[in-house]
Amino acid sequence: MGDSNVNLPPGFRFYPTDEELVVHFLHRKVSLLPCHPDVIPDLDLYPYDPWELDGKALGEDNKWYFYSRKTQNRVTNNGYWKPLGVEEAVIGRSGNKKVGTKKYLVFYVGEAPSGMKTNWIMHEFHLSDSASTSSTTSSSTRSSKRRAPKKIDTSKWVLCRVYERDEDHDDGTELSCLDEVFLSLDDLDEISLPNN
Repeated sequence: MGDSNVNLPPGFRFYPTDEELVVHFLHRKVSLLPCHPDVIPDLDLYPYDPWELDGKALGEDNKWYFYSRKTQNRVTNNGYWKPLGVEEAVIGRSGNKKVGTKKYLVFYVGEAPSGMKTNWIMHEFHLSDSASTSSTTSSSTRSSKRRAPKKIDTSKWVLCRVYERDEDHDDGTELSCLDEVFLSLDDLDEISLPNN
């Protein structure tokens, strides 16, 4: 990552948790609220292959972060992002409230469905409807009882984290049990069971 991408003071690093990405960044983006520091750029992901993100997205420690419009078309110039079909809930600090979801995608080079799987992984964060409704309802009831609470349209924006998984080098980062399960689901097609 080049330091020119980040507008943080020297010594500060960008290592947000899933909950911080959803609550402090994505929710503020969707709500049209200012975010300080404003370091995550808007990016139309799909014209770019994952190795082209450096210099376009916020990069920190071989992970790239950006906002993107939600779309079903995840095709790039040289491949496509394939969803693994499983979502993980992002839970708030209180431990009992779902604030968003995290979807897992893997990048394939070539045309669907016969592309070649790569080590590029994307976490696509979405706001939960209940998280946006409760926060807008509480703020609007404080301001005026005459106005009806506005519902935030959570369907337009997602926050993405993209990284390349390095199978040969252990960098000390451990995947959660759910990460391991989600990433292994895509390998089920390649496993052949013995005939009895």
